[in-house]
Amino acid sequence: MSHIILFAIVPIIVVMLAGYISGKCGVFSGDDAKKFNKVVLDYALPAALFVSIVQASREMLAHDLKLTVISLVGIMFCFMVVYYVFRMFKQNTGADAAISALISGSPTIGFLGFAVLEPIFGTTPSVALVVAIVGIVVNAVGIPVGLSLMNASLEKDAAGAGKHESAWKPVIHALEQPVAWAPILAVVWVLVGIPWPDWASPSFNLIKGANASLAVFSAGITLSAVKVVINWQAVLGSILKMVFMPAVILILGLVFRMDPLNLKMLVVACALPPAFSGIIIADEYNRYVATGTSSLTLSLILFIGFCPLWIWITDLCLKAF
Repeated sequence: MSHIILFAIVPIIVVMLAGYISGKCGVFSGDDAKKFNKVVLDYALPAALFVSIVQASREMLAHDLKLTVISLVGIMFCFMVVYYVFRMFKQNTGADAAISALISGSPTIGFLGFAVLEPIFGTTPSVALVVAIVGIVVNAVGIPVGLSLMNASLEKDAAGAGKHESAWKPVIHALEQPVAWAPILAVVWVLVGIPWPDWASPSFNLIKGANASLAVFSAGITLSAVKVVINWQAVLGSILKMVFMPAVILILGLVFRMDPLNLKMLVVACALPPAFSGIIIADEYNRYVATGTSSLTLSLILFIGFCPLWIWITDLCLKAF
């Protein structure tokens, strides 16, 4: 547990604190954080996901089909639960609920996946595959679904105000983003069976290395620029993210007898704090920014205890079953 805290959690806190202090001291602003986030979402994260997946094989993807199905079903089930729970709040619009799902219904696997899983489980293809599969679910499925729900709500609120855009537009727009099509392209690459040359990986690894560090630093700047107010919605979002989602994944994994190591990594991946991409989208559309950021802040604090706790609970369950 001390290894997990020192090598996976403390570095995140230190880098985020550096970003927070930089923001408070005026070295960087909220606008700078948006630029950093764009670098992560459009370059570093797609590179990390792509190069991780293309180094796998068709046999590996087929062997881990259960991991893929459980990740897809479990994460998207939790995503929709968060959406409908927050939709019940009278003060929330459908767009607010969609942003809530994009935040509390999605783990920040692309930003922190490698930063947390590799210090715990090692730098192995299995870790990369878990990050890649969960990343595909979150970015290629969750983001388009969330944007579609948000767009539908905005269209409904703006009824009669002018020409309505197609409900498919946000889906198409999301799939046009590198963070969505890069992992899909990589999966197709592997399924077709095209060999990936070793000499090509270093070019991707260089920008990939900026993924976690720049994302965490940027999150600290964002936190410094937004007033954090802990309310019931922020608390509920943290509970759904840090307790409900890992529990659902653990139950599914036990019921369908997942590989123990894959299950352990998947539970930790789903216990990660809310998706930073949700905060980025919230900030871009100016929707649910304060509460979403508050939920993210609270979840980051809770992650210090919940990360080792879920590893311990998963080990106990694997021994019992």
